[in-house]
Amino acid sequence: MYAVVRLRGSVNVRRGIKDTLKMLRLHKVNHCIFLGEDKYSNGMLQKVKDYVAWGEIDRDTFKLILEERGRMIGGKRLKEHSFKEDSDFHSLDEFADALFTGKMNLKDVSYLKPVFRLHPPRKGHKGIKKSFKEGGELGYHGDQINELLTQMR
Repeated sequence: MYAVVRLRGSVNVRRGIKDTLKMLRLHKVNHCIFLGEDKYSNGMLQKVKDYVAWGEIDRDTFKLILEERGRMIGGKRLKEHSFKEDSDFHSLDEFADALFTGKMNLKDVSYLKPVFRLHPPRKGHKGIKKSFKEGGELGYHGDQINELLTQMR
C-alpha cells in the first residue's frame, strides 16, 4: 500500500497534472491518501511526481495516521467508542489491520473520510523543489516515507 502526500501548491500547474491530482483527491498541500499498488496508480504517481511524495507505508505508521488524523463524516475523530457503534470491528487496531492487509478497502467504509489532513513536518522539509534522490522531498521514498509521515502526524 502506498501513502501519497501532496507537498506543492497549485500555482502554474499544467492542466493534466491538476486533473490527476484531483482524481487522486489531493486538493491541498499536506493532504495524504492511501493507494493500492497497481499499474494505474503507478502511472498517475509518475505523472504527478514533481508535486507529491509517496512510498510503501508500514503497519505501525498506518495505525498512527488513522488514530491521529482519521476523521469520520461530520469531522468527528475516529475513536474507539464511536468506532464500535458504526462498524463490525471491535477495535481500531483490528480495523487498521483489515484495511492494511486488503481485506477491505477505504471505499468500502462509508463513514471514514478518504483524505487525511496532516501537519507540516516538524523541523521542516528538506526541500520541495528537488527529488528525494537529490536531497529533497519529492517523488518516490520507498520505506522512508514512514519517517516523513511520522514527522507530519
